[in-house]
Amino acid sequence: MHGTEHIGQHTVVTLGGLIFHMDTLIMTWITMAAVILVVFIATRGLERGVPKRRWQVFIEMVVEGLIDQLEKTAGPKAKPIAPLIITLFLYLMFANWLGLVPGGFSSPTVDLNTTLGMAVMIALSVHVIGASRNGISHFGHLFQPHWVFLPINLMEEISKPLTMSLRLFGNILAGEILLIILSMLVPWVAPTAWLAFSVFVGIVQALIFTILSIVSLSGAFKDHH
Repeated sequence: MHGTEHIGQHTVVTLGGLIFHMDTLIMTWITMAAVILVVFIATRGLERGVPKRRWQVFIEMVVEGLIDQLEKTAGPKAKPIAPLIITLFLYLMFANWLGLVPGGFSSPTVDLNTTLGMAVMIALSVHVIGASRNGISHFGHLFQPHWVFLPINLMEEISKPLTMSLRLFGNILAGEILLIILSMLVPWVAPTAWLAFSVFVGIVQALIFTILSIVSLSGAFKDHH
């Protein structure tokens, strides 16, 4: 974890006119490596019936729970995007937890570029999938209930990824700041209790973002006539 004076500051590298937050990129690569490693370990030599290995139990709970939520919200036709939803949840969960690790680690999700990028990805996926399934009629909802509502509907489409990204960014950032402040004011006791709570919060925030993504993506699987 880092001090409060470093929160919001990034190691910036400019390449080809583009600005990169190298600390965010490094933490993102670490998060991806952690997800790949955990899934690899959890899926080696899978046990049939009731598994005894905790990793397998955890992964099965995540996969089954998210697929069930996806089918209930978007219908059985949405099952092909289950890998996207599962990967999104696992990435967010480990990304949220990374900032709790001492030694200079921070959550990639405390960078608004990360949360906004994921929210925009979901928003674009909605329209790409919807247009591929229903053609131009997918965009008909933008003109409902009348074409004069087009500007309002466009504003709503823009606000969805913005609010999703700000919610996740703000909650994870606030958690890291509070953990650092508690470490300075009340060493050991309060930070330890808050650290345990933050693990739970990391799961909840990942789940909220994932469920909101499922709700958004469900619009792509509606049949338009």
